[in-house]
Amino acid sequence: MARILIVDDDTDFREGLAETVHDLGHIAYETGSCRTGLNALEQSQVDLIILDHRLGDADGLEFLRRMREFKRHIPPVIMLTAFATAAGTVEAIKLGAFDHLLKPVGRNDLAHAIERALRSSKGAAAPLKVAIEPGEVIGNSAPMREVLKLIGLASASNVTVLFTGETGSGKEVLARLLHGANMRAEAPFIAVNCAAIPAELLESELFGHVKGSFTGAVAHRAGRFRQARGGTLLLDEIGDMPLAMQAKVLRVIEDRRYTPVGAAQEESADVRLVAATHRDLGERVRNGHFREDLYHRLSVLPIRVPSLRERPEDVPALVNHFLAHFSHSEKHLSDGALDLLRTYPWPGNVRELRNLVERACVTVRGTTIAKSDVSTLLGPSKGIDISTADLLQLPLPDAISGLERTMIRRALNESQNNRAEAARRLGIHRQLLYAKLKEYGLD
Repeated sequence: MARILIVDDDTDFREGLAETVHDLGHIAYETGSCRTGLNALEQSQVDLIILDHRLGDADGLEFLRRMREFKRHIPPVIMLTAFATAAGTVEAIKLGAFDHLLKPVGRNDLAHAIERALRSSKGAAAPLKVAIEPGEVIGNSAPMREVLKLIGLASASNVTVLFTGETGSGKEVLARLLHGANMRAEAPFIAVNCAAIPAELLESELFGHVKGSFTGAVAHRAGRFRQARGGTLLLDEIGDMPLAMQAKVLRVIEDRRYTPVGAAQEESADVRLVAATHRDLGERVRNGHFREDLYHRLSVLPIRVPSLRERPEDVPALVNHFLAHFSHSEKHLSDGALDLLRTYPWPGNVRELRNLVERACVTVRGTTIAKSDVSTLLGPSKGIDISTADLLQLPLPDAISGLERTMIRRALNESQNNRAEAARRLGIHRQLLYAKLKEYGLD
């Protein structure tokens, strides 16, 4: 039997929570404000706190900050909110909340959270006085909220984080969110796409070079490690990094030092390292394409970013966000259009959705974007393989484009969005695949 303090200014909801807590075999204490809640915590021994995010005299985040003034043990806190944002979730976890749940919360979910919190002997962590820059992280689906909670935990330290997930799922946006929540937020955030830089230039790009160290080195150049000094360095698409370069990055991680190309003196690598990839690094380790020791050093805290088709409930919020950006809220989608977007498989993930909304804002003349408009923008296949019978009903140009779109989507899905592999499966050059992706709005 635990003593649970409920702090919520909604009387009916608070009483309902208290009844649930009693039914679960615990003792419930109720209060309706930040001030009275802190007084109750100071005067009574409490095992757990259930805290509302928005209170009449303050908010739950302020409650978390002020409760750290108590000298004795701080109980774990479960925060509830009806207005969840990415920044709010990360901030709550960073300030020490054990969990962050959406209202209305189901009885089973609450019981599970209480059980886990009471088992925890760590209580709440000390707060970090840093600012959060949420960027464009949109979504309150269960998979995304789990990601945000992990980011909140990771923000309290400089642990190396490995983001994995499909292309276009938002790995760099989340890495920027992690940087903004960390004590290094005032320092630079530098992102390097390891797949976009030729192998022979990658060492110079990361570590810099001195004048005359190789043909074309006409001046000293600071590398990305130096540019990110004191901040965060994101090694994006690290799964495509050449093996020789992997060994040098591993040395930097282990020794926190590196040598610019052609230099005699080492430099310190004072950066928070974050990596991201759409590849299965475990499989690449088994195939001999990725160093096992580097894999383990990078995946201290692995965070898998869900694809958009795994969180279709986030599609409306993302659509509204992009509409506000591209049309200043002048346009909106019909219910039928939204239903179509929810069921679409989104091989290009959030990036593909953003491109589609931008095209709709440009091409649709009225204020309402209808289902037929979205259907046209998605193309004849509407995200579904076109049968031979369907193709025979279309004009030749539409049939050809529909077949190409379907084959490209299938190749991308089968290759886990690896464009080089998709081009190989299709029997075409990568340059032609890139042109087709742009033509069909799949880039």
